[in-house]
Amino acid sequence: MLHPAASVIRNVRVSDGSAVDIRIADGVIASVEPATPQAPSADAGDTGLEIDGRGMLALPGLVNAHAHVDKSWWGLPWQSYGGEGGTDGRIRHERARRDELGIPSVATTAHVLEQFVRHGTTSIRTHVDVDLGVAQRGIEAVREAVAAYDGALQVQIVAFPQDGVLRRPGVIDLLDEAAAAGADFIGGLDPATIDRDPVGQLDALFRVAADRGVGIDLHLHDPAELGAFQIELIIDRTERFGLAGRVNLAHGFALAQVGASHRRDLLQAMAALDITMTTVAPLRLPQLPLHELDAAGVRFGFGTDGIRDLWSPYGTGDLLGIAWQYARSSSLVRDDDLRRVVDIATGGSAPFAGLPVGRIEAGSRADIILVDAENPMDALVRTPERELVVGNGRVLFQR
Repeated sequence: MLHPAASVIRNVRVSDGSAVDIRIADGVIASVEPATPQAPSADAGDTGLEIDGRGMLALPGLVNAHAHVDKSWWGLPWQSYGGEGGTDGRIRHERARRDELGIPSVATTAHVLEQFVRHGTTSIRTHVDVDLGVAQRGIEAVREAVAAYDGALQVQIVAFPQDGVLRRPGVIDLLDEAAAAGADFIGGLDPATIDRDPVGQLDALFRVAADRGVGIDLHLHDPAELGAFQIELIIDRTERFGLAGRVNLAHGFALAQVGASHRRDLLQAMAALDITMTTVAPLRLPQLPLHELDAAGVRFGFGTDGIRDLWSPYGTGDLLGIAWQYARSSSLVRDDDLRRVVDIATGGSAPFAGLPVGRIEAGSRADIILVDAENPMDALVRTPERELVVGNGRVLFQR
């Protein structure tokens, strides 16, 4: 349920430590001014709420750039992990059990969105399964659940072929249908190991994306040289089909596993076409190298992946926790690096949700979270509770 719009958030600190009042109008930050001693009222009538920030740290809303909000069992009774291991084994297990759990549904999607919001996420890019079993039902459920936020939560949809593209005749037609109906992106999955035809899968996806004017956001788990080979194919097709700035590579484990010179060449080619990356910061694998990505100019974002689903019982919906995991696993300890990770988790990743870069400054969309932390570095290493979450100027959560 949405609360009234906020008009002023008083007495908060921004990243440089200064105390400010943040004025909001029509869902946008109207001004950021030095804090005044004026006591806020509980309700400012037609102008909206005035909120006392109590000296807490204000950060831009978190951006979850890789989620699966359609396929969680959170809110249902505990589901024991089962089936076989590996990507294909997990796919089969999910297909065997999702119907009995009512996945996808508006109710379970709404529960996931609620968990994201209470942890400070205000912008999401979510992959939604599109296959021969569910067709477009997942996308319909996600759209209905998102509509309850009335624009306060920004969501991009990726029509995602979790069960493969070419190995299931008819899936590419479903992706084309989803793109024609308004999906922002179409997805793909391990062209070599799932479809066993990387050229065929990628050509089919890029044709649909180019014809329909949508982007591509592709899962690539394949390791080392096999994964790097597919990244080269993606680079080639991004240029050939004129999709620069509209292609994202999710996971991309291979980039952290090939040699330094090969990785440099791949990153430079990706940056030239603005091919972006998203990571869920897996614990047991090398992390994408922050400094190399930044040096090459490859934009990237963090995501929670699936949470409490038939693939894994883990996940809380806290994107800041994923940023912590990335920083910790990457052995990042210097203030500049920790600040950079916070920036990626917040406004710096806003373009992954179709938004301009978010900042606590006049003109930015009013996506704001308050935490009891000394500074952004402290917020990252402690991941404190979110005290207030504002999306598009509306209060979405308040402790």
